Amino acid sequence: MTPAELASVVLAAAHAVFEQRGLDRAALPASTVVERPRNPEHGDYASTLALQLSKKVGVPPRELATALADELGRAAGVKSVEIAGPGFLNIRLDAAAAGQLARVIVEAGAEYGRSDRLAGEKINLEFVSANPTGPVHIGGVRWAAVGDALSRLLRATGADVGTEYYFNDAGAQIDRFARSLLAAAKGEPAPEDGYGGAYIAEIATEVQARRPEVRSLDDDAAQEVFRVEGVALMFDEIRSSLRDFGVEFDTYFNEKDLHDRGELDLALNRLREQGHLYESEGATWLRTTDFGDDKDRVLRKSNGEWTYFAADCAYYLDKRERGFERVVIMLGADHHGYIGRMKAMAACFGDDPERNLEILIGQLVNLLRDGAPMRMSKRAGTVITLEDLVEAIGVDASRYALARYSSDSPIDIDIELWTRATRDNPVYYVQYVAARTAGVARNAAEVGLVPGDADAFRPELLDHEKENELLKALAEFPAVVATAAELREPHRVARYLEEGVAASYHRFYDNCRVLPLGDEDVTDLHRARLWLNNATRTVIANGLHLLGVSAPERM
Repeated sequence: MTPAELASVVLAAAHAVFEQRGLDRAALPASTVVERPRNPEHGDYASTLALQLSKKVGVPPRELATALADELGRAAGVKSVEIAGPGFLNIRLDAAAAGQLARVIVEAGAEYGRSDRLAGEKINLEFVSANPTGPVHIGGVRWAAVGDALSRLLRATGADVGTEYYFNDAGAQIDRFARSLLAAAKGEPAPEDGYGGAYIAEIATEVQARRPEVRSLDDDAAQEVFRVEGVALMFDEIRSSLRDFGVEFDTYFNEKDLHDRGELDLALNRLREQGHLYESEGATWLRTTDFGDDKDRVLRKSNGEWTYFAADCAYYLDKRERGFERVVIMLGADHHGYIGRMKAMAACFGDDPERNLEILIGQLVNLLRDGAPMRMSKRAGTVITLEDLVEAIGVDASRYALARYSSDSPIDIDIELWTRATRDNPVYYVQYVAARTAGVARNAAEVGLVPGDADAFRPELLDHEKENELLKALAEFPAVVATAAELREPHRVARYLEEGVAASYHRFYDNCRVLPLGDEDVTDLHRARLWLNNATRTVIANGLHLLGVSAPERM
């Protein structure tokens, strides 16, 4: 019995009690939930339904809880119901009802854990969006791991998600990048405000190979060639490195298109219609202070140039015009000041900034070697890049390490820890269970132990304490996925895989033998435990997939 099925049983019992007592059934909720108690001695699941309904119907909570417990005690699969405190219901399932979950999980396969919790929501999720002036640095890599995991979670809970990379190929940073390439081509030092690192020389050489005529152009013309070709080469490299990291975007949005299609003027006119623009000192301003910003923002300068914020406004409007009800943007730690102005901008468009716009801020990442931070990339010269991280610990460990922590907290990634083949390495600890469950299934097949037909499965035999503990852990997966998606917190999945599934499986494996010993006959208990083993493999694989991490069959 899954938690959702038990919740339906609890609600059905409430309907019966209300009918017996002549209570107003309109007070009953459309659905309810059951939760896993922190203390296993309090039962398999707990419900607060009696407490929730007591005031609505004017019945003391313990009295209502007693009636619910009596009704629930007659339900199939419920072993016992106890009343605790002011009216909590502590519910224990019989072994057959609890064990059926193993069959449910195996038969559901990759679908187990998915739900329609966020069905109907159309979400635009923008992450990474690093400027094409250098390789993706470790802060951007964090968003690549977290953002991709979040997109998987949102889709697993029924949301219509479009992932997006905002490609900024305009502005002062791109000009400095082009000047740096030109200087490298001429054998000169990088400009004082330019970009250094071996990659600049590499790109400058590639541009000259593609466009040999650049050597005969004057500096202004040559710089434009280096700008166009260099940005294209750099962005190709960014896309390639992200693809190797397992991250692909539905849309790569070019900022230049906003300018070319006149979308900045469109946004300006829309904001003017809303009554939030004014002119001062020859510039056009957006009155964001009306919606909590610390100061008003310039959209167009007195010389006619657009500001970066004007492009932000046009880009937000473009997303909304494409039908996205909710715009989620992931930004680095140095962008915390953007939240106020972006929320105010959404309000200026007439949107609800709490509903239509979410901004997630990611904190810094340090890569440690021998306990000390690694300061510089071999290639980029100034930062740690995606390639540095992957070279140090691999793709799986990188993605898991970056998604394992709440994104609003700084993290240190210790190279020695994350490359260690021991249980204190979190990704190894979880992937080892994936490999062990696959190994058990292979070994079982070799001795003629197969799960058999679902109708022959004997779930009531899974009555060992460690079997029950593992079943309860597996039952939590759909709720963990839904909560992680709703709260935008992929790290909840990683911690659940470690502390819930992996830890429980190791205890099950140590106490409940799956394979027959020697010449021992294969029994229904062996088959039942093999179902549970395979259910664990399913949950581990599904959870790791949500994090973009592989579930190896061998290690």
